[in-house]
Amino acid sequence: MPKLKTRKAVAKRVSITGTGKIKRTKANKQHILTKMNTKRKRNLRKATLVDPTNVKVMKKELPYI
Repeated sequence: MPKLKTRKAVAKRVSITGTGKIKRTKANKQHILTKMNTKRKRNLRKATLVDPTNVKVMKKELPYI
């Protein structure tokens, strides 16, 4: 069986927590932020966990992480 390759695009965007969950950053925080209120921008700073429906696919793309 050959080695599996890690999807580098995914590996750069997510990290694995100590308990094995996948942590990601939130979207919509790059540009056009002037029209967005401060509370929304502040909440976008925080990291969040990948949705349970997507975890299986994400683990497949990150075989050794």
